[in-house]
Amino acid sequence: MRYVYLTLFFIVVLTVSILGFRGSLSTRTPLEIFPDMDHQAKYKPQAESAFFADGRAERPRPAGTVAFGRRSDAADANFLKADPVLFEGKTAKGAWVVGFPADVTVDPAKLLERGQDRFTIYCAPCHGALGDGNGITKQYGMGATPSYHDDRLRNMAEGEIFNTITHGKGNMLSYADKLTAQDRWAVIAYVRALQRAGHATAADVPAEHKSELGIK
Repeated sequence: MRYVYLTLFFIVVLTVSILGFRGSLSTRTPLEIFPDMDHQAKYKPQAESAFFADGRAERPRPAGTVAFGRRSDAADANFLKADPVLFEGKTAKGAWVVGFPADVTVDPAKLLERGQDRFTIYCAPCHGALGDGNGITKQYGMGATPSYHDDRLRNMAEGEIFNTITHGKGNMLSYADKLTAQDRWAVIAYVRALQRAGHATAADVPAEHKSELGIK
């Protein structure tokens, strides 16, 4: 037992000797056991650089480049003011848009295919491939994802769905930085297609495909 106490005493002394007393001041560089990438080779804003001939770390924009990403707040405000239906999902009076903007053509070849592509990437992990709320995240404990086939969401105005995608709701974050306004409408069109398929009847099957399903 005496050796246990001696060993413990030795460890305490060694630890204090290496790390020092808490709150003590020193001009020496602290001992970093886990540096966590604190020291990286990088240039700070307005710093000097010996690599470039002009000595500046910040580089001017190359000629002919076009800005990509969000516009300025003023430009966004002008865009929203010019077409609130397309970019906000609201009418000029502030009501939710029912249907799709005039600039959005709902067609299977383009809009629905684009909507399916974006839905598969950004929506299906939570909402499921069928829009029934049984995405892969449900297997990891996320059980509050709603089904698109609920009457509440089937009867929801397209503009309100657009607003939810844009600003998020509940556990769902905003997807405005990932989906353009046109892509958001494409996703909504695909969601409507999933809802229609989930509540379809034999009368909804085109005549040329009824034989494939054994429908007379």
